[in-house]
Amino acid sequence: MRVVLQRVASASVTIEEKMVAEIQKGVLVLVGIEDADTQEDIDWLVTKITQLRIFGDENEVMNLSVEEVNGDVLVVSQFTLHAATKKGNRPSYIKAARPEMAIPIYEKFVSTLETKLGKKVPTGIFGADMKVALLNDGPVTIIIDSKNRE
Repeated sequence: MRVVLQRVASASVTIEEKMVAEIQKGVLVLVGIEDADTQEDIDWLVTKITQLRIFGDENEVMNLSVEEVNGDVLVVSQFTLHAATKKGNRPSYIKAARPEMAIPIYEKFVSTLETKLGKKVPTGIFGADMKVALLNDGPVTIIIDSKNRE
């Protein structure tokens, strides 16, 4: 699994001119799923996302996690995170899992996040044409890949 995590002051998802999800202070998580992803990848990423110290403390030093600031998390599926761009100018998405494989993993990822945070995690709609709006706070943007645990 590959995620792009952005600390946000606010974020929302609109589909066909209707807002389907929104958060205030928290984290927007764009998630790409590949065939090799397992529950171990989900568990590792959920722990990393919820415990990553990217929010300012009383001295404005990034010492607090989204859990510690009681922030929200918005999850949006994005298969393009697995784009291969080595050859030519048209990205290949061969590593991205097909919907029949990706949807159950995506749903399990969201439910695991909800359990860890103890609250509902708003989402976009898998496979929909979504308009994602965000006010990146910082800016803070971090890329995490469960297959490359640096």
